[in-house]
Amino acid sequence: MGVGWLLGWGWAVAGGGGWGRGGAEWGWLGGRRVWVVAVDGWGVWGEREGMVTVEDVARLVGELPGTGEIRRHGHRTWTVRDKAYAWERPFSKADLKRFGSEVPPAGAILAVKVEDLGEKEAVLAARADDGFFTISHFDGYAAVLIELERVSEEVLREALLDGWLVFAPEAVAQEVIAARKRSPKVR
Repeated sequence: MGVGWLLGWGWAVAGGGGWGRGGAEWGWLGGRRVWVVAVDGWGVWGEREGMVTVEDVARLVGELPGTGEIRRHGHRTWTVRDKAYAWERPFSKADLKRFGSEVPPAGAILAVKVEDLGEKEAVLAARADDGFFTISHFDGYAAVLIELERVSEEVLREALLDGWLVFAPEAVAQEVIAARKRSPKVR
């Protein structure tokens, strides 16, 4: 992890939501994406290990047999047997309004199917610190939301596998599970 100082505000912040004299955002420094925390006009930056992007999602789902990619509502969606198990899920105006005074996550959001509402509750309880959450729009729906900027690649890989398993053909699913058991390095 690199650490350094950024002087003043003469630095472009990706997605900059105007954090005034304090806050945090992802930004670019020397062609590298970094996390910037600003306090009173000074910034501390650092690279986070395992920062995940939508391109990483595409790579990870590409490891799962039978996965296809479509665009639904203008956003990337990954399917197996023509059923969506993961998709980009930016917030709608109605979602943002429901946040009220609470600040919504600023980065890319991914929705991932889970088996049922019981699994959803278990995943949310176990993975809240990894960027897993839900919104009222998803009440009663078996899917979780994931902040890509907070989740590690390994945790995301497991979530995507679980989502894929919801719709994957049983024989193929059993082969993938057996391969993972034989060799933990098999993705």
